[in-house]
This record gives sequence, structure tokens and C-alpha cells, in this order.
Amino acid sequence: MDNDLIVIDPKIMMGKPVIKGTRITVEIILEKLAGGESEDQILAEHPRLTRDAIHAALDFAAKTLKADVVHPVSGAGD
Repeated sequence: MDNDLIVIDPKIMMGKPVIKGTRITVEIILEKLAGGESEDQILAEHPRLTRDAIHAALDFAAKTLKADVVHPVSGAGD
């Protein structure tokens, strides 16, 4: 998937990756999905968001984790 929907600009949301044309961070999308919200619920809460943007956020996160060394969070998996 091409991540042209994800932008990183130090002037927007302190440089966190966001959906292009919004201030919606990849982080918030991941938190909402992890918290059990469905794509439809997220789309209803954020009318400027698209399903493709949600998928781009997931793709961005997966590729970022794949490229980096991940250190376990204390207490994770306990």
C-alpha cells in the first residue's frame, strides 16, 4: 500500500504521523482500534477520515514496526 495518505510535518501535531489534510494521528487511529472501536465507528466520529486512510495508518504502523527494533514495554504480556 502506498502511504501517500500519511504525512509527517513538524508543524502539525508535533511531527507525529497524521492523515493528510487532517490533524488525525496514526496513533489515535491505532488506539481506537485497539480499544475495540470498529472502522465504522471511527469513520462516524471523524467525517474527514476514509476507510483507505485507516488502512494506510495500519500499513504505516506495520511497516514502521518492521523496520525498527522494538523493545518490550514493561509489564506487556504479563
